[in-house]
Amino acid sequence: MEEKSREFLNQLLLTPGATGREEAVQEVVRAYAGGFADSVTTDVLGNVIAVRNADAPCRIMLAGHCDQIGLGVRSIDADGFIYVHSLGGWDVQNLIGQHVNIWTKNGPVAGVIGRKPIHLQEPDDRTKAAKLSDIWVDIGAQDREEAEAKVALGDPITVRSFVTELENSLIAAPATDDRTGVWIVMEALRRIDAEKLKCAVYAVSTTQEEEGYRGAKPAAFGIHPHVAIAVDVTFASDCPTIEAKRSGEIKMGGGPVIERGPNFSPILVERLCDAAEKNGIGYQLCANGRPGGTDACVLQMTREGAATGGISIPNRYMHSPVEVVSLKDLDACADLLARLIEELDENVSFIPHV
Repeated sequence: MEEKSREFLNQLLLTPGATGREEAVQEVVRAYAGGFADSVTTDVLGNVIAVRNADAPCRIMLAGHCDQIGLGVRSIDADGFIYVHSLGGWDVQNLIGQHVNIWTKNGPVAGVIGRKPIHLQEPDDRTKAAKLSDIWVDIGAQDREEAEAKVALGDPITVRSFVTELENSLIAAPATDDRTGVWIVMEALRRIDAEKLKCAVYAVSTTQEEEGYRGAKPAAFGIHPHVAIAVDVTFASDCPTIEAKRSGEIKMGGGPVIERGPNFSPILVERLCDAAEKNGIGYQLCANGRPGGTDACVLQMTREGAATGGISIPNRYMHSPVEVVSLKDLDACADLLARLIEELDENVSFIPHV
């Protein structure tokens, strides 16, 4: 991975952007994409759209969502402790004891997530999973008045950002779901050979995926793509407790995962596999009988429909503060998309046939 590309990835992973408040991370995307895209725009939903060769008749949309799961300030009690609502799907057990930042109009306010100590819990409570109502954020305030002077209802909250280097080119960080997808679609746009580019390519850093694909749907309506590919993460099965017979045999470092099933154009799936094999790029297959929880759900049904693909990055410990991915998988996925797009033009048909 090139140094500037890796720095872009680090910036994505270290910049906050809870669902619905993605402004800071989108600024990182705009700054990077501005170095190679013909144009970079932002729509009313906050989607950042980087474009190359916009006048070509065939339009391709690449989507990776920039929002991360987080929390929001729901209420403040008389003692200044902050109770929260969820932004996206959390396993509450992963939140207990975490360091967090509350993103206020005056900047971040540091806090920690607390719960009743195990010593004081009733015996039955020790065997039960904690609920969101069982935890709170402590910013050190002495009372409600002091807390309200610092934070406001609805302020977004994210766990503390970091990037940890592991062995074998693996990294751990919050928000690899789906900042890695944003990195891939922007890198793919950059890596396309201009002399081979015959399509209009729209790389989109979408918003609010974690609460129902809200950014991708209007972005796709505006772009009106012929081909649309969502890049997200999927469950790696090469770790304890994950059964390959249920989620597929997906290995870290095994290459990008090409999704197959009703949500995905069989012609596009075949072309993705062919492009990988032609260019010596390792890949894995995953079968999904129903649409998965990615932007591909809405991309397929935009306007009169788009030939839709889904490519995923193997991820351990999804929706936790320590999500693990392989840098090799990210690099390979960006290359695969770039090589695929170089082979497409307006004469390629994605209409199913016998």
